[in-house]
Amino acid sequence: MPRGFVVRSLASPHTEREETAMHDHPIHDHPMHDHRKLGRELGLFDTDPLIGSGLPYWLPDGAVIRHTLEEYIRDAERRAGYRHVYSPVLGKRELYEISGHWSHYSDDMFPPMDLGGEQVVLRPSLCPHHALIYRSRSHSYRELPLRVAELGGMYRSELSGVLGGLTRVRAIQLNDAHIFCTLDQVAAEAAGALEMIGRAYAALGIRPVRHRLSLPGAGGKYVAAPEMWRRATAMLTDVLDRSGLPYEAVEGEAAFYGPKIDVQIADGAGREATLSTVQVDFHQPEQFDLHYIGPDGGRHRPVMVHRSIIGSVERAVAHLIEVYGGAFPAWLAPTQLVVLPVTEAELPRAEALVRRCAELGLRAEVSGPEHGSLGARVRAARLAPYQAVIGAKEAAGDEVALRLRDGRALDAMPAAEALARIADLVAARTTALWEPAVQRA
Repeated sequence: MPRGFVVRSLASPHTEREETAMHDHPIHDHPMHDHRKLGRELGLFDTDPLIGSGLPYWLPDGAVIRHTLEEYIRDAERRAGYRHVYSPVLGKRELYEISGHWSHYSDDMFPPMDLGGEQVVLRPSLCPHHALIYRSRSHSYRELPLRVAELGGMYRSELSGVLGGLTRVRAIQLNDAHIFCTLDQVAAEAAGALEMIGRAYAALGIRPVRHRLSLPGAGGKYVAAPEMWRRATAMLTDVLDRSGLPYEAVEGEAAFYGPKIDVQIADGAGREATLSTVQVDFHQPEQFDLHYIGPDGGRHRPVMVHRSIIGSVERAVAHLIEVYGGAFPAWLAPTQLVVLPVTEAELPRAEALVRRCAELGLRAEVSGPEHGSLGARVRAARLAPYQAVIGAKEAAGDEVALRLRDGRALDAMPAAEALARIADLVAARTTALWEPAVQRA
């Protein structure tokens, strides 16, 4: 037994469904919100019975948050050396028979569709597609590690009783990636993925409740390869030990093909769920006969490291709604700046300021006198990170009087300076509202 963790058994035989469990450690010091209620009130997402249960649609403000989050992840992955791909959401049943999903996971898959004498299914996972993308070309050991990433759709046949808001859905947009590497590279790649998760959580203001080493348990549908499990578990245990992160080993929570590191979050009621994961997989490279040409000129089997930085976009956004109650960090906020002309006379200057924001890539809107008194408009825009008040004095001098969401009111300053400072904060993807100087990321 490695030092630093304990083993706990759960009744559930597998975790790809990311079953939630009660947890008594609060994730934040303030009460969290119900994302289902708040998401509808703020116009972020909704559902319709004609579309179906577990199939939410995204409204414009929610789509802004989702798009911004996806762009952050793509940028972080590009910086870390990942190559992005697209793959279809459909695949032949045979693909999932080879991968092992059909024999180990078919209860969570939608039924096959008959197309021209072939059976096609909605994919429950992206990894078989990425294995085939790797297999489509010959690879030298000099190319490894090869990091393949995709923000792709997948589908889970969730029971109606467990569906709710964005946390349990049937159509999932997954931040997924697979690293094809040599055995000697596995530890560094898994550790690098864990560090990426930590950086993303810092930018998003997410605090995990714990890290979990997810192991197989009795009675589950797991690939029968004891030596493979032993090696993969030893690798992930070493990565966690070296990271210095406290963690707990839990039996019955592994993927069917291998152990994994799960990063756990909790909602306001203390219900725990997996958001991010790092997995070591010897099984699928064997199933798909993946190989690379080594320095000896021979064929060698790569190892497949699965990793997801923010997991499903739906679950990540649900958690952010609950953490922030709609008062998102400036870089994620649907509206970053609300411009408040005191009277109709300042309206042209306010509209010009919004156009300048658009040129800087900032999301801004005008709330004019037709929406009520200045005080009423300030209260209505309370969730926006920044409010720019323009009175007669500010309009004459091309200035703005900034109000921050935390209640601070700044002295009037040149509009160009205010927008540049806000743009720098947004580009830095920080949770801070205001700093004397901000370095771009």
